Amino acid sequence: MKPWKRIWNRENARWLLSLGLMLLVMSSFRSAIADWNDVPTGSMQPTILIGDRIFVNKLAYDLKIPFTRTRLATWGHPQRGDIVVCWSPADGARLVKRVVAVPGDVIQMAGNVVQINGRTLDYTPLSGIDAAPEMGEDAAGMEFFNEDIFGMEHMVAIQPSRRSQKDFGPVKVPDGKYFMMGDNRDNSADSRYFGFVDRSAVSGRTRNVVLSLDYEDHYVPRWSRFLSRLI
Repeated sequence: MKPWKRIWNRENARWLLSLGLMLLVMSSFRSAIADWNDVPTGSMQPTILIGDRIFVNKLAYDLKIPFTRTRLATWGHPQRGDIVVCWSPADGARLVKRVVAVPGDVIQMAGNVVQINGRTLDYTPLSGIDAAPEMGEDAAGMEFFNEDIFGMEHMVAIQPSRRSQKDFGPVKVPDGKYFMMGDNRDNSADSRYFGFVDRSAVSGRTRNVVLSLDYEDHYVPRWSRFLSRLI
């Protein structure tokens, strides 16, 4: 082999090795430390809009071996009201949902009113489409309420004409399991349909939108949502 070819091959190998190590470090960081995920569905509207890209804190509750669900250390667990990224027990799809009930809770729902441990959650009606102007046409025909989960307040959307939800309970949340729901109550596949979510399936918590693009309007940035806080 000619000398210049040997030099090129060595340089090429070093470059490929450096690139591979960089990709491994980046992917490990995203798997175990922090990530940002796009939100392609409206199941968490009006809290999270279609086109939001959210920051996911993978260290919110524990430290896992990258690319696995094996925990090396645990310092917390999901709490009622937390918005988490988890894996669906039905098909393994990545989901963004709100924790409504934790292990040991007894939960039931009738007519979109949730009751936890015998206590009915408080619902304050909000003023129609003005409550969620960023939803645009998606807000038409919806009713909005401020839901209070034991001091954790957030907005939920109800679609009276649809009423796709099913009443359930009372049921007790088993140890190591969580009951998840979407804030868009009549347009969310959640624990009402696929059951409880295992603790090991929770990959992180989100509290912030990084950026947001309006998919219905030529991907125009929603500047007001950049770096906004989620509740």
